[in-house]
Amino acid sequence: MEQVKRVIGKELAEFEKKFAENVKSSNPLLDRVMRFIIKRKGKQMRPMFVFLSAHISGPIKDSTYRAASLIELLHTATLVHDDVVDNALIRRNFFSINALWKNKIAVLVGDYLLSKGLLLSLDNGDFQILQITSRAVKEMSEGELLQMEKARKLDIKEDIYFEIIRAKTASLLSAACAAGAYSATEDREIAEKFRLFGEKVGIAFQIKDDLFDYGQDNIGKPTGIDIKEKKMTLPLIYTLQKADRDVKRKIIYIVKNQNTNKKKVNEVIEYVKQYGGISYAHEKMTQYLKEGLDILHSFPDTPARNAMEELVNYVIERKY
Repeated sequence: MEQVKRVIGKELAEFEKKFAENVKSSNPLLDRVMRFIIKRKGKQMRPMFVFLSAHISGPIKDSTYRAASLIELLHTATLVHDDVVDNALIRRNFFSINALWKNKIAVLVGDYLLSKGLLLSLDNGDFQILQITSRAVKEMSEGELLQMEKARKLDIKEDIYFEIIRAKTASLLSAACAAGAYSATEDREIAEKFRLFGEKVGIAFQIKDDLFDYGQDNIGKPTGIDIKEKKMTLPLIYTLQKADRDVKRKIIYIVKNQNTNKKKVNEVIEYVKQYGGISYAHEKMTQYLKEGLDILHSFPDTPARNAMEELVNYVIERKY
């Protein structure tokens, strides 16, 4: 991502310093956990979307750095809470917070991160940016609960699937883009365009994740994880819509009752390939990606816009 580094490299380096400062605590335990979180940070994709959206829209300001910090604080808080809910002991090849400090501390750490984000915005009067991001957190919770409700019966239809991933996955990315644009312009119309752009890219991003489960791109990671966890992804939903009744019943039985049997899981994967579930999901991913890029291309051709397109393609074309 050379273009991205050229355009916002200095801003990202400055952001890292500001983020570390924003999560500091006078409580020794909290401060230790915060240092651990900073050490194991990911690629910081969402702050990149914040800065590039701002750069395309206008000048990067102090409020842009705060918007990026708020998005990263909220994202990190949701990951910490997710690990507790999922009883996950590993995150990004490190032990999770709950694995090292147990669930009670992990939940409180997540709450602390959320409160730091809220105060960062409130103390600086970034009310519109706080509203944009708070809406995303609400939608993420709703999407997660809707998925849990529907997963019990394995009866998710395509429209419900898209509602789930729009809320659960795409909402935070769309908030990052909208918050970045608003921080540079204070123009709600431009912010809304970037929100929609981020939503389209976020949906394409999730469909790409769905495809990983079926061994696309020879990524060298285990396949069938979503099936084992009874997750209804787009390739599987499409297959259940197209398969005849006997095959549909067989697939549902395997997902419900034999999802730990590798041979049976592979059988489901073969059905998905046979009925065109993978090619359909790829087609939908491409459609959402194009819609997102069409919105992006409505802005002037600048190095920042080219860098954003490079970032989007990196996110979609990644191999893991």
